[in-house]
Amino acid sequence: MDYALVKHMHMGMAYLSITFFIFRSILSVTESGLLQNKLIKILPHIIDTFLLLFAGHLMMTIQQYPFADAWLTAKLVALIAYVIVGTIAIKRGKTTVIRLWASIIAVAIFAYILGVAKTHDVMSWLAIA
Repeated sequence: MDYALVKHMHMGMAYLSITFFIFRSILSVTESGLLQNKLIKILPHIIDTFLLLFAGHLMMTIQQYPFADAWLTAKLVALIAYVIVGTIAIKRGKTTVIRLWASIIAVAIFAYILGVAKTHDVMSWLAIA
């Protein structure tokens, strides 16, 4: 598959993933029953599966890998943190305040991941400035 197409599909899935996360976070913080909708529960897993598949394809294509290339290691560690904080934001947070703060932190982590992806630099916030 063409590199540019896979890269754009990966980016598209990332933007779709964060958009859907923010939507679900709002539902969680407002304690909406819509959060229990089957499609709303399943769709993030489908989106994130494609996101990871495209990521794996890109890694193989550019031959850069976590634990060998610092920027990909940073993305992987940040992704794990994003997933952990995201689960607190959506379902594990005991109060709305905890879920709200976890949502904000998760979006900040996503922004860091995006910066690292764009700059290929662990200190992406400095590279952008």
